[in-house]
Amino acid sequence: MTKLSVNINKIATIRNARGGNTPNVVQAAIDIENFGAEGITVHPRPDQRHITFRDAYDLKKVVKTEYNIEGYPSDDFIEMVLNIKPHQVTLVPDKPDAITSNAGWDCIKERVHLTPIIKQFKEQNIRVSVFLDPEVSQVEAALACGADRIELYTEAYASGFSHDKIAAIAPYKATAQRATELGIGLNAGHDLNLENLAYFVHEIPEILEVSIGHALISDALYYGLNNVVQMYKSKLTKHSS
Repeated sequence: MTKLSVNINKIATIRNARGGNTPNVVQAAIDIENFGAEGITVHPRPDQRHITFRDAYDLKKVVKTEYNIEGYPSDDFIEMVLNIKPHQVTLVPDKPDAITSNAGWDCIKERVHLTPIIKQFKEQNIRVSVFLDPEVSQVEAALACGADRIELYTEAYASGFSHDKIAAIAPYKATAQRATELGIGLNAGHDLNLENLAYFVHEIPEILEVSIGHALISDALYYGLNNVVQMYKSKLTKHSS
């Protein structure tokens, strides 16, 4: 069954807009796990405009399911991850000023850069996933870099879903098939929501984990956080298209 990891960045965004500690990011993570999520994801950025490095350390003390830290592997990010030792680190190629993740790695060009970084994490028993566009050649390159998993960047799928979902998912299915052949694990994330999630995991049941933040937290404004976690989980457990 595909696991749901909830990205709590947007909860931190709301907190930071006012100052203080409301909503409480740590308590939100505890509650989200209690509501049934199988993981917590955070993506601390250099300007710490939502999740801070302090948050990342504090969450390590309370997350009981699976803790996933995303980010660009700068020196300070690498140091933080090696200190915290989350279950998984997801490497993204974001520029420091990026509003959100908007592309996958070119693991062919970045092999010399990524390989020793991935090796550092794996030596500390931290699973390593790399953020990838749905390109078969990039899966092979990610494996050559030493990655345990890839996270499929699903913005293109989400954008095309309402127009032609079969065409939108086709490159993802091809990429997933190659990943399965190579024995590399599959995660997915970005713009997945209540409308497009079920079809994605139905067509690619090998997906081990989806990381969802913006859409889930936005839906929680209307339905409540507990209800929304259940709603997203139902899309994963039924695997209905």
